[in-house]
Amino acid sequence: MKGQLESLRRLEEPTLLFKHGQGLEDPRDGLTLFGPLDEGKPYGIRAGVIGTADGRRRFRNWVDRVQSFITNEPSRIGRPPFPGFEAAFHIPWNPDPAIELNVDPAEINRRVRISDPHQRVYKTVDLFANAIVEAIRTEDIKADMWFVIVPDEIHKYCRPKSIVARALRVETDERMDIRSAQRLSSEPFLLAEETRAAMPYQYEVNFHNQLKGRLLEHNAPTQIIRESTIAYRDFLNAAGYPTRRLDGLESAIAWNICSTAFYKCGGRPWKINSIRDGVCYVGLVFKQEQGSKDPRSACCAAQMFLDSGGIVFKGNVGPWYSPERGDYHLSADAARELVEQAMKAYRAKHDNKAPKELFIHGKVRFEEREWTGFREAAGTKTNVVGVRIRSEDDLKLFRKGDQPILRGLAYVRDAHRAYLWSKGFTPRLRTYPGREVPRPMLIDVCKGHEAIETVLNDLMALTKLNYNACIFADGQPVTLRFADAIGEILTSGPFEDVPPLPFKHYI
Repeated sequence: MKGQLESLRRLEEPTLLFKHGQGLEDPRDGLTLFGPLDEGKPYGIRAGVIGTADGRRRFRNWVDRVQSFITNEPSRIGRPPFPGFEAAFHIPWNPDPAIELNVDPAEINRRVRISDPHQRVYKTVDLFANAIVEAIRTEDIKADMWFVIVPDEIHKYCRPKSIVARALRVETDERMDIRSAQRLSSEPFLLAEETRAAMPYQYEVNFHNQLKGRLLEHNAPTQIIRESTIAYRDFLNAAGYPTRRLDGLESAIAWNICSTAFYKCGGRPWKINSIRDGVCYVGLVFKQEQGSKDPRSACCAAQMFLDSGGIVFKGNVGPWYSPERGDYHLSADAARELVEQAMKAYRAKHDNKAPKELFIHGKVRFEEREWTGFREAAGTKTNVVGVRIRSEDDLKLFRKGDQPILRGLAYVRDAHRAYLWSKGFTPRLRTYPGREVPRPMLIDVCKGHEAIETVLNDLMALTKLNYNACIFADGQPVTLRFADAIGEILTSGPFEDVPPLPFKHYI
């Protein structure tokens, strides 16, 4: 027991760096007191907005609202007030968008009720994607990002398990057998009409993923927002109460949307204060291919995170999935090609210098063949370290009192393996921002050599790089936090030759 207690330790909470070189634990504190790390573009947020007339009006009203101080009633330390956009980010945001595109609500209403789910989602995405692409092609003013304001009907009917009530369904004559349609990728149809009819079935039945995937080649970062998120008091149930219970969350919504807008328009709100020079982090992404005849077929990708931000690289599609074991592994060639892309991008940002250390994060132990590919691509000047990270259900810690254990607690088993609680009671927030007993991550330095303490501190810091949500910290490092979401976007349609793109295109 004494040895176990000696291995139980608390890691220091990582700090983030803001304007004037100031470091603080909470990104909301840093933005309020000092402002963002980057100055941002002097003209502010140059946004394109697409939605119905009511949706665009609600968005303009919301942008006007976030120019001012927003607090919650009752106030809580864990949900600090929002000081106003320009006060936090030091650039303006004009409520009138640079570009506005209208979508006919009657046409949305018709398309979201199409009985066939593939046709329903594909044609609904068409309304938004085609208009954005046409604006990119023809408009003189170019938006830095696009806000896609959607009515709640799209959220209700355009997700994988959505069902339209029989009385509301709109039948279509373009319906095609799914198996026949999905042969298009391997057996092209002779007639153009058949090819067009089969196209909706090449895409995932998910509005969010399909829209982001179809815009990847057009360099159009998006933020999809439900109308009821920014104007929840406009949507009431039969009893006269809001259909969504967002009371007390208005400042959190402002923090989240404003932070991601600043990031997607080219600025960094913050960065890790303690990041080591010459270090690169890569998280592996896998997702099975839809409609493939080979159950082993999967897409692989990598998320690379540097001091300056993140980039996503799509790798090859291949037999990476093992149905027997339920995990993914690359061939030596595929592993080499994926890391070569990451190394090339790193050198481009660092005067053609290779990183001193390359950490590769995955959910399983790496096999020798893929590890050989990683090492060959990295070269002899870079120390490559493979880290397996997975949620652990078999080990839980409790403490006396009403609050759970502290965030940052680690149980180090040996020089290569440890348990890390990245969720728990957070002194700065004076609460535990969760509901269940915190579960640890099992951290396993399975390849290469690095001190386990260094790996744990790095992972704690990487839980604070989610620019899509302005919160104290995530439960997972950013290298794996969005792995499933990125994989779903990359496999949501027949997207070929996707170039390396900034992380902002996928969140």
